[in-house]
Amino acid sequence: MEPTREEFLHIPTPEKALFYLLVFTALAVMAWQIRARVGLWLQGRPLDETANPSSWRYWIPTSRDAKRWLKNIGVFVLGQKKVRSSRRRSGAPMHLFIFYGFVGLVLATTLLGINTYSPWKFHRGTYYKIYESSFDTVGLVFLIGVCWAICRRISMTRAGNKIVRAASARAESEPNLTPQLFQNRRAPMSSSRDDFLTLGLLLTLDLTGFWLEAARISNNPQSWDQVSYVGYAWAHIQGPFSDAAYRFVWWFHTCWVLLFFMVLPRMRIKHIVNAIFVAAGKSEVQMGELKLVSLEEVEKTEQVGVKFAKDYSRWNLMSLDACMECGRCTEVCPAWNVGKVLNPKQVVQEIRTAMQSGEEIAPRITEEALWQCTTCNACAEACPVLIRHVDLIVDVRRNLVSEGALSGAAATMLRQTASSSHAWGQPASDREDWMAGLEIPLARESGDFEYLFWVGCAGATDPGAVKTTKAVAALLKQAGVRFACLGREEACTGDPARRLGEEFLFQEKAGHNVSIFEKYHVRRIVTACPHCFNSLKNEYGQMGASIEVFHHTQLLSQLVSKGDLVSAKPKRGEVVLHDPCYLARVNDESAAPRVVVENMSAPAESGAKTLCCGAGGGRMWMEEPPSQRPANRRTEGLLDTGAQTVAVACPFCRIMLGDSIKQSRPSEEIRLVDLAELLLEAQPKGLSPNQHT
Repeated sequence: MEPTREEFLHIPTPEKALFYLLVFTALAVMAWQIRARVGLWLQGRPLDETANPSSWRYWIPTSRDAKRWLKNIGVFVLGQKKVRSSRRRSGAPMHLFIFYGFVGLVLATTLLGINTYSPWKFHRGTYYKIYESSFDTVGLVFLIGVCWAICRRISMTRAGNKIVRAASARAESEPNLTPQLFQNRRAPMSSSRDDFLTLGLLLTLDLTGFWLEAARISNNPQSWDQVSYVGYAWAHIQGPFSDAAYRFVWWFHTCWVLLFFMVLPRMRIKHIVNAIFVAAGKSEVQMGELKLVSLEEVEKTEQVGVKFAKDYSRWNLMSLDACMECGRCTEVCPAWNVGKVLNPKQVVQEIRTAMQSGEEIAPRITEEALWQCTTCNACAEACPVLIRHVDLIVDVRRNLVSEGALSGAAATMLRQTASSSHAWGQPASDREDWMAGLEIPLARESGDFEYLFWVGCAGATDPGAVKTTKAVAALLKQAGVRFACLGREEACTGDPARRLGEEFLFQEKAGHNVSIFEKYHVRRIVTACPHCFNSLKNEYGQMGASIEVFHHTQLLSQLVSKGDLVSAKPKRGEVVLHDPCYLARVNDESAAPRVVVENMSAPAESGAKTLCCGAGGGRMWMEEPPSQRPANRRTEGLLDTGAQTVAVACPFCRIMLGDSIKQSRPSEEIRLVDLAELLLEAQPKGLSPNQHT
């Protein structure tokens, strides 16, 4: 007899009819709930607002879209790229066990359904043996993952309770602290009763599935049953089963499966399904590129940015329901980790609640939390389901700024940028002060240059950043690179304004700069500021620019590789590198700095996992208590390596870390220096910037 198994063993026709009735009822209940959620997503704005909904092409993807979707599903869903790169030591494998186990069991059920309801009957012979043993293994993997998750959530819940108790005690002893700091303060991954019920249901489904397999083997043993090794072992433990006992187990398991269908749209595990669609439709837009807001759009909607959930795109709204509430985003948030109110996971939850209720978003999140974001994108980088937290936050900021909600030093910065084209309010003439005695070529005086050296607001006027600017200029000269600067014709890129939410100030400054690029036929730009680098590289194309942009470490690393410059090689342990967020994480560049200066130490969080200094998103111009400065936390991590020199590649990082080093290690001789300065010191001539005339 060929190896196989009978379907609907001992289930009479009336019970089979009841089974189908219950299945269709459960699926109808599930579909009704899904339809309600889809309705909420559809209230958002389509990604392509120019498309005609009446056209069939609006609903049918092009071959290019289909290829992109399949690639995204392969990388982010089946490949679980984000989870595999997680910082968590135990969370990632646990999640992979559950995910691959769940997908495997769905595949097993699908294959069985195809065999049952199609003309092709392939569930026999060698295939059957492979099927049974493979999916016993899959079920076992799923069981391990679920049990692991239950134990872990118990542990995390206890940790969360400790945090709540500690926060409450601190609130009582320090009544002057911000009250919101202690509201809903909990571990990044918190657990509720529903979470344990969900895991309990998954555990029950898996165990009753194995029990049903064991009951079949106990009731109707066959010579090939050993291939179903889990059920076979269970069957030997429980002994013989009558037909009635088998039917009881069959219905017991079936009822749990039907319950699962009906509650799936309300459980967190629904994110597995939602994440497939979110990953498939993942935007090709670079992480550091914010959406352009047009005047036509403002005239049409009579508002700037997002006030209600319906103002987001449909993809953004769908991504909210893909959130698994794992807390990875909150774990890496620089604001959260220094005791601020901002909790990226809670931001997603509050927007999701606002999507259902129709409430305004800003009051739910609180303005305090919205302004605390540094736009470092650590949350987006860590999110397994690709939620773009920074985009969500900046869109709400845009609405707040348009309604005059921003005040203080940040609002002053916006006024200064508007009036002087300089974030610190310096006159245009000051942009050329650093050039004194250095014979720096200017674009207005010479059109013969390959690279425009973009200096930036900080690079032209901040004392520390000016050292970097001079070093870069000296290195470019020494390597024979033809470059020029704009000097007083350069205006702020508009990056701080855009991140704070003043979109049209960004567009004004970007438009001015693009016109200057066209005037001097600029095609290549190098800059020492990662924030300028990101805007010029990823966002100026929105304003019509056609330019190739390099961070100074990228160009310098090329010059080192070509032999035009010699890399710096300090002693091991002498120098520690701080990777800037907008270079290493947002623009995926962490190799170039390590070519420019070799043998550098790295803190635990480096490369794309780097810790934010706290200056991005306009935070450079906002006041905050010394105890809540992200730069302090980053400084401790850098200096814990034992290095006496901290190397940076960003003027903002230099300013923030410089203040923190003075605050945390006032008695130590800690050197803070840009990579360009270290590289200049390593050149054979050993000339300082001021000597390159």
